[in-house]
Amino acid sequence: MTSMPPSERLGSYIKRAEQALTVAKNAALKPAGVTVPQYSALLFLTGNPGISAAALARLCGVTPPTMNTILNNLQERGLIERSQHEWHRNVLETRLTERGAEVMRDADVRAIRVERAVGAAFTDEERATLQDLLTRCADAFDGIRAETAADSKPV
Repeated sequence: MTSMPPSERLGSYIKRAEQALTVAKNAALKPAGVTVPQYSALLFLTGNPGISAAALARLCGVTPPTMNTILNNLQERGLIERSQHEWHRNVLETRLTERGAEVMRDADVRAIRVERAVGAAFTDEERATLQDLLTRCADAFDGIRAETAADSKPV
């Protein structure tokens, strides 16, 4: 028997909301031909042309190998192009193609509809409070991760 009932586990509520958001965005993005992770990469590429895959992975919250898979899929579809960095030969710079920018614009309109729909479920004050609470959650999780990492170091 567990000492903490599921109804008290905030992580379950956070995960449920995240999963519902992903499902809603995947449905909204399907006509644009991209998944949520692909959209996220396109979104960050829009504001960061030439970014490396590793930096893009950090922005999107995925591992570098996952980002490479996402980028390979986008490149095969002609939505991005990758070229060797001028000075760092082991770094590939990533940019949207013209077609990628078109797909991004379409996908962004669709994703914004989802964001606005969920935002409309709250008052301005509730949205601000929710943003603050979720930020505090993320910060608390980051702190726990840092403590756990420090505790697991060999002596």
